Amino acid sequence: MFTLEVKKEEVLDKEELKALQEEVRKLAKEKNAVILAHYYQRPEVQDVADFIGDSLELSRKASQTDADIIVFCGVRFMCETAKIVNPTKKVLHPNPESGCPMADMISAKDVLRLKEEHPDGEVVAYVNTNAEVKAVSDVCVTSANAIRIVQKLQSKKIIFIPDQALGSWVKRHVPDKEFVIWQGFCPPHFEFTAREVQKLKEMYPDAKVAVHPECHPKVIDMADFVGSTSQIINYATTCDANRVIVITEVGLKYTLMRKNPNKEYIFPESMNYCGSVYCCTMKAITLPKVYETLKYELNQVTLPEEIIEKAKRPILRMLELS
Repeated sequence: MFTLEVKKEEVLDKEELKALQEEVRKLAKEKNAVILAHYYQRPEVQDVADFIGDSLELSRKASQTDADIIVFCGVRFMCETAKIVNPTKKVLHPNPESGCPMADMISAKDVLRLKEEHPDGEVVAYVNTNAEVKAVSDVCVTSANAIRIVQKLQSKKIIFIPDQALGSWVKRHVPDKEFVIWQGFCPPHFEFTAREVQKLKEMYPDAKVAVHPECHPKVIDMADFVGSTSQIINYATTCDANRVIVITEVGLKYTLMRKNPNKEYIFPESMNYCGSVYCCTMKAITLPKVYETLKYELNQVTLPEEIIEKAKRPILRMLELS
């Protein structure tokens, strides 16, 4: 019988942590639950996950699971996406307050206004958007597939929402289309500066630089490689450099070190919008919260049926075009 008292925050010692991880895995098996986690989650949360991935990988996994319960360790829009593609399944979010600042920078009303202003445009919504925004969009994209999907679209005008950095990156690669780009951004990524990257390049002249496309264009210009989280993992672990400067959320370092511990991965150390070097909304999900959520089946994600039906179309279109 499991008797460990679950503490409110991440202050478990090693033995408590191990016992709690074992209990989470046991509960998941008993309840036919699958645990999905983003790469930016805490290491101890990643360790209990059945699948770890970026937004595209998690969207695909959520659409394919036969589990009765999905415990989604990510920010709110990710949990909503899982519910949209699995409307009959129980989707649980270990920390409902974990939203995405960028997703909150645009509303459905904003999108409808853009469509009125540009009736010949097609709305391409980064998956980092809330369900109501997806419901009024034409197709979703992730940082891994955005360029490829936009290239396939028939429309010559693209209304790209909400990330200005990713929108600008896609525009570079699709010069034959006209872009209307919403000026949203991911605070942890967009606050990395070219000066920081230059300093790291000077400190480690033999290192390659891998950058996430949510970063500022000036930072992207300094990269040897630009790609999604999963693409960065592949590049950083397989490139011929022994050192790689990685410009994305520092939680990725755990995965990189597991995949190739013989390399050195260098991350910026600047403080961001929440006073840390990581995404505080991702890190607000702790192992005790995962345990309590699964045990008591708390924080069920619910969406109106109309929103589910409308938001499913751009998501499925993305998966078809990927």
